[in-house]
Amino acid sequence: MSDTRVRQRLTREDRYTQLVEVAWQIIRDEGTEALTLGHLAERAGVTKPVVYDHFTSRSGLLAALYREYDQRQNQKMDDVISRTEATPEKLAAVIATAYIECVLLQGREMPSVLAALAGTPELEKIRREYAVDFTDKCRTLFAPFCTHPLRDATLWAMLGSAEGLAWAVVQGAVTDVQAKEELCAVIMGMVRAA
Repeated sequence: MSDTRVRQRLTREDRYTQLVEVAWQIIRDEGTEALTLGHLAERAGVTKPVVYDHFTSRSGLLAALYREYDQRQNQKMDDVISRTEATPEKLAAVIATAYIECVLLQGREMPSVLAALAGTPELEKIRREYAVDFTDKCRTLFAPFCTHPLRDATLWAMLGSAEGLAWAVVQGAVTDVQAKEELCAVIMGMVRAA
């Protein structure tokens, strides 16, 4: 019996979306180590050149997954912020909740993607971009409530607290409720100090 599957022709954007979704599925099912461009091509039902055209290398693929995660996190946070009363307490709660919930949504997958990217120039570039976006967002949101502008070190401390608490939740060291409450308290302490 012959294989009668017909390859579906997708736009470049739709194919990229499909490949990212299949990549996340591979990580969930088999772990990050199993994610290669060849395996992704096989699971997505496309040729290797199609995958290489989108990602060029395994590091490029992992970087794309990190960016996709970051974009989802930012979009979720922006959506909730746009519907939130502009008080420092409510904004801090939104940031804390959105940050922790996005990490939980991705579960244990994101830390393994970060571990696979460790030491690559792609990771450093992406993390830097993310940090700048996060700290700029916090600076803008809390500026109206501060007597003095938030210092760069303070904004980096917010990000470090968010990352540390998110990691602790994923590891089961604290609950998501504890992490959200603590992150909100940390943010409020820093805003009040400014």
